[in-house]
Amino acid sequence: MTAAVEARARSEFDAEIRQETTPLTAGERQRALREFDVVVPTLGDQFDAASFAGVSAPRCRLLANFGVGYNHIDVEAAKTAGIAVSNTPGAVTDATADTAMTLMLMTARRAGEGERLVRSGQWQGWHPTQMLGLHLTGKHVGIVGFGRIGEAIARRCHFGFGMSVSYLARSEKSPGFAVTRADSLIDLAANVDVLVLAVPGGAGTRHLINADVLAAMQPEALLINIARGEVVDQAALIAALQARRLAGAGLDVYEFEPEVPLALRQMEQVTLLPHLGTATEEVRSDMGHLALDNVAAFLAGNALISPV
Repeated sequence: MTAAVEARARSEFDAEIRQETTPLTAGERQRALREFDVVVPTLGDQFDAASFAGVSAPRCRLLANFGVGYNHIDVEAAKTAGIAVSNTPGAVTDATADTAMTLMLMTARRAGEGERLVRSGQWQGWHPTQMLGLHLTGKHVGIVGFGRIGEAIARRCHFGFGMSVSYLARSEKSPGFAVTRADSLIDLAANVDVLVLAVPGGAGTRHLINADVLAAMQPEALLINIARGEVVDQAALIAALQARRLAGAGLDVYEFEPEVPLALRQMEQVTLLPHLGTATEEVRSDMGHLALDNVAAFLAGNALISPV
């Protein structure tokens, strides 16, 4: 946690703060459920059904998740065990949308490749056809998922870059500016210059972007993922990029994170970020404070602020 959140946790609660940044082991997860009233997990801490099954009488009554995504928590198994779950929506929206735009610009304009060229000492100076990329202004962007984050990305694309915006969602959306709802994922993929993923993780969206979707995309198009790594069939993406059936990809998340395949790391047309989506001091503090707000409400016997 940030210093501000850690200080609040220690002052308001009898808190034990784990110093390691690696995910909780199975044994640590079960200890947490047995010994603490509230646990504040992060996205690497896999509170699956087995975690709850291994503790017959958990002391824990709340998992106050640090993050908006909670696909690492088996919510139904938690509720069966008498444990509530909360998350931190809202706090992450703008930072994650900004990261999507960073990936779009870096990939379209080959910024990572260009920086590596300069750092290598091999740059020989400007010339008219050096490192030509994709001009984003006025292009067509497709957004898969149109919740808070998807809409924030669309707003930046529409007002900042004059882009046409299409989206895929379960219901019609009215964000206050021109957007078009796609009939299907394949239709959306086939008609946009940039396809941005902004859906939750979990079984329902695993490999949503598969070989068929990638094959439908235009060869000049870009894929941007700020959702969850497992939303994309990583092997199919690598194959499409290697075959040049796709111009490039910008990734902040990976299917088997933190493992990033060598094939992706070797491709110049791929922008790779280390899951930076919400990585600012202000946003991580806001997330932490919202998690602790949920803890405080729960312990006071009040309704959770952001229940799952």
